[in-house]
Amino acid sequence: MAGDKLNFKEMCARFDVTPRTLRYYEYIELLAPEKDGRSRFYGPRETARMTLILRGRRFGFSLEEIRQWLLLYEAQGTGAQFRAFVDLADRQLAALATQRRDLDVTISELKALRDEVAGNLG
Repeated sequence: MAGDKLNFKEMCARFDVTPRTLRYYEYIELLAPEKDGRSRFYGPRETARMTLILRGRRFGFSLEEIRQWLLLYEAQGTGAQFRAFVDLADRQLAALATQRRDLDVTISELKALRDEVAGNLG
């Protein structure tokens, strides 16, 4: 295999994922490595997709959302994929803002209760 391809173990190490995760991403068709017998090899396309998958997960996108978004590129090109990303990002930003507000309220309530209890200690 060419030097620009990673084997299964190298792919796991490069992206700090478990073998189970990598096999699952292949199973749900997020990745399609080249196969030579039982060996799998990941070229530039697959490493780029893995970067996008992990970034999408970090941003809170579901694996299905990521899969559909990656399929858009193949089916409709970059423009459609970019438009879909903007829609996904807008939805996720709104959800994260809601979560932030909820966390701020929870933190304030917990601090107030903590301070009240600490004040009763002595």
